Amino acid sequence: QVQLVESGGGLVQAGDSLRISCAASGRAFTTYAAAWFRQAPGKEREFVAGVNWNGATTQYANSVKGRFTIARDNAENTAYLQMNNLKPEDTAVYVCAARSGPFIRQDASDYNYWGQGTQVTVSS
Repeated sequence: QVQLVESGGGLVQAGDSLRISCAASGRAFTTYAAAWFRQAPGKEREFVAGVNWNGATTQYANSVKGRFTIARDNAENTAYLQMNNLKPEDTAVYVCAARSGPFIRQDASDYNYWGQGTQVTVSS
């Protein structure tokens, strides 16, 4: 069983940077792919970025490519999302997810474990 807890969200201005974290319980996390999804009011949950079990492979949504970086530290059982050059359209609840498999998937239904989410608000 894996539990995920996000932290680091907040209110920033357009162009600012922010790093959010996902702390996992359970050593199984180190063998799982992890991802960040986000959901804005009135919109569906969307894939933002994913990282495979050992951090060697990453994938990004086109809307964040070049601005966001996902990484993980398996020694700390933690995944991170570094967000640079934030835009108002990045405003959403960001949710960490993990799947009981080593490879990234972009469909939320492929993920078994979910955190509660952290709010990121970008003002213009």
